[in-house]
Amino acid sequence: MSDTITVTGNIATDPELKHTPAGIPVVTFRVASSQRRFDKSTSSWVEGSTNWYSVSAFRGLADHAHRSLRKGNRVVLTGRLKIREWDTGAKKGTTAEIEVDAIGHDLLWGTTVFQRDGESRSDHGDASDSQGRDDQTDSTGWSTRAPGDAPTSAADGSWSVPFESDSASERSEESIGAGAPF
Repeated sequence: MSDTITVTGNIATDPELKHTPAGIPVVTFRVASSQRRFDKSTSSWVEGSTNWYSVSAFRGLADHAHRSLRKGNRVVLTGRLKIREWDTGAKKGTTAEIEVDAIGHDLLWGTTVFQRDGESRSDHGDASDSQGRDDQTDSTGWSTRAPGDAPTSAADGSWSVPFESDSASERSEESIGAGAPF
């Protein structure tokens, strides 16, 4: 029996890529998920207990995760939760395992650049169109503009979120732009 679960946490071990006897790639690592709560009596955030998960991904997701994720990264993942009992003779315990269906960086804590499998940034060249716009979109309409690349003008309806600082207090509505969708 398994249940679907979504977890936000930090990668606690270096992702390790292995192959099954049938040659299927699998990446494994551990994720620590701590719950925080605001303590009104001290007016501060307090760390709660930490849940530990063994995470595995297979096939293409395993290859991508191994190339993209590192120990210490904050991630959001969703998959099937399995609780397993184990016994080594000397010790007994329970392990929470997640076989992930999707995983990515938690963008609350930083930025990332997405690259489709089989393409490089140079595949796009100069994407200015005949109207002089700086849309930089691919054939599917997705923007290829890197985080922090500002549009040539706000009049083109595009937007970017150039986060030069890790401090949320230094981010202003002006840095997001008038055309931001949020």
